[in-house]
Amino acid sequence: MFSIDNTILLVIDVQGQLAQLMHEKEQLFKSFGTLIQGMKILEVPILWMEQIPKKLGPTTEAVSKYLIKEKPIEKFSFSCCSNPQFNEEFKKAGKTQVLLTGIETHICVFQTGYDLIHQGCEVQVVADCVSSRTKENKEIGIQRIVQSGGEVTCVEMILFELLKAAQGDKFKQVIKLIK
Repeated sequence: MFSIDNTILLVIDVQGQLAQLMHEKEQLFKSFGTLIQGMKILEVPILWMEQIPKKLGPTTEAVSKYLIKEKPIEKFSFSCCSNPQFNEEFKKAGKTQVLLTGIETHICVFQTGYDLIHQGCEVQVVADCVSSRTKENKEIGIQRIVQSGGEVTCVEMILFELLKAAQGDKFKQVIKLIK
């Protein structure tokens, strides 16, 4: 079980024209909005990555509008773990439970998840906050993460897993998000 104190959210490469080509993109963007807002209510840190933004463009506004206080980290490698700035920020956060989100599931999300698992982190891929250009590639990416030792979750499942109980102000705020 993940805990608020040890969890970090990783948002990977939801950018430009590529984001517009994702399988079921409208639902993907909606799920991102709910998850990011929920993580902010729960005060879970967020690391935001962009793959070569000068070429792929910035993070799509449907997602970036929720990342007002965060700054994206530029990367060229497929795995976030091959980026020195990511490694520095990740280490500084001091978390070992990682929620993976982003595009494309079978490339950057998978390679990052694989590397994090092999560094000793617990990884959950948020199935409704990842996508690829095809449904098949999304499913294969999730399957490979699970085969590597990760787990699958979804927005509602992880929000309630982190909340632990149906009480308090944070619970009331999260309920408003998902209704």
